Amino acid sequence: MNEKNATFEASMQRLEQIVRALERGETPLEESLQLFQEGTALVQTCGKLLDEAELKLKKVTPAADGSPMEGIFIDEAGI
Repeated sequence: MNEKNATFEASMQRLEQIVRALERGETPLEESLQLFQEGTALVQTCGKLLDEAELKLKKVTPAADGSPMEGIFIDEAGI
């Protein structure tokens, strides 16, 4: 799977497949290591995608004292 173009859902689905395969314990050591490495990369990809989604949902506004304050972004246009 190309992690750069993967969606969060596709990455999670592949990660679940890897976990199931490793939990069965039937894969040879070399393949298990490759699956582990792929799984680690997918965890990083999913984390990055979640972080990006979270940033889209936050809005920085000035507080009463002028310092920046994070708030939840509410699209007044309903989009």
